[in-house]
Amino acid sequence: MTEQEKIATAVMEEWLSHPQELGKKPAKLEIAGTFELHDLRYYIFKFKKSILGAWKVAVCGGYEGDGLGHCGHIYSEMENYDPDTAQEKCIAMVEKIRQYWMEQAAKQEAEGQSEEHKGGDFVGFVLLSTPEFDINGFRKILRDDWGIECPEEPEKPEGRDNAIVFEAEGMMATVGLMEAKVPDGEAEYWANSNFMTREKSVAAAKEHQAHLLVAVLGRGSEPLKAGEFFVKVAAACLKAPNALGIYDCGTVWLPEHFIQAAAVMKEGETPLGDLVFVGLYQDEKGVSSWTNGLRSFGREELEIVASSHTPSEVYELMYNISAYIIKQGAVLRNGETLGYTAEQKLPLTLSKGVYVEGQSMKIGF
Repeated sequence: MTEQEKIATAVMEEWLSHPQELGKKPAKLEIAGTFELHDLRYYIFKFKKSILGAWKVAVCGGYEGDGLGHCGHIYSEMENYDPDTAQEKCIAMVEKIRQYWMEQAAKQEAEGQSEEHKGGDFVGFVLLSTPEFDINGFRKILRDDWGIECPEEPEKPEGRDNAIVFEAEGMMATVGLMEAKVPDGEAEYWANSNFMTREKSVAAAKEHQAHLLVAVLGRGSEPLKAGEFFVKVAAACLKAPNALGIYDCGTVWLPEHFIQAAAVMKEGETPLGDLVFVGLYQDEKGVSSWTNGLRSFGREELEIVASSHTPSEVYELMYNISAYIIKQGAVLRNGETLGYTAEQKLPLTLSKGVYVEGQSMKIGF
């Protein structure tokens, strides 16, 4: 199996396990084929709810090239699997999903909103020095540190001995061992963005030989609740002796920093530092900044481009606005203004991102 196939299988298993779908892991789950649609790769799955049940068809995608991020097209209408019609059914399901989101985007645009989705899904990659995952040790840390019970499962899907899927606090979490480095040098490249611990972050990324795919599906939950749950699960993974760091929010955090930022939850605070990364860049044009992580909360990422203010002033503003969005559920709208006082009016402009992919909300500062 390729890395992409492993992740697609884990994502499909997680989706099917949700209470609104099968309510448990499928008894059998197999990749039955692939197809290309709209320049993206999709996987055809067949699965069984019970050992003696009929095969059903599902789809997961789309993936761009060998990338590990999909565009959220995961679905099944629980129809019987037929190899002669499986691809046709999967294409129809993808087009149905695309049509739904295009209608939602048009509705949001008409209402002047910038949200692309409701958010609530979080994914990170825990970098490991060795390809090992102590599931029992993980369970104990999660229980001791956060009071979260991760019950031992009576059986595991075939070929998934180093993965665990469980539900807690009304959300689904999965942790799976990938016995290879994060593909395409992504972790090594983005570790450079962490200006606070750049050298150590880059060293951790270069050293890693395997990784844990950590994901939380917060369907139906408040994004902040899902984000805090993700931080708890990831922090438990980072206490493993072979954990080097976590590639998340477009950078690489060292274990001690991520765990320290997570600890504020025990005092009732929000672990903002683990949920959103605020980047800084300075050149002859001025100070620029961007966020990575707000899209998990259903909001556009923020950018400040070529500001004449100091790096500390730019960072403080971006951090405070990110906190306002996450804690208060605030929505920033194109063409409006933002300010801490009646006199301060910072213009907001939604346009193509400079330092982030897709669109971003530019703050005139």
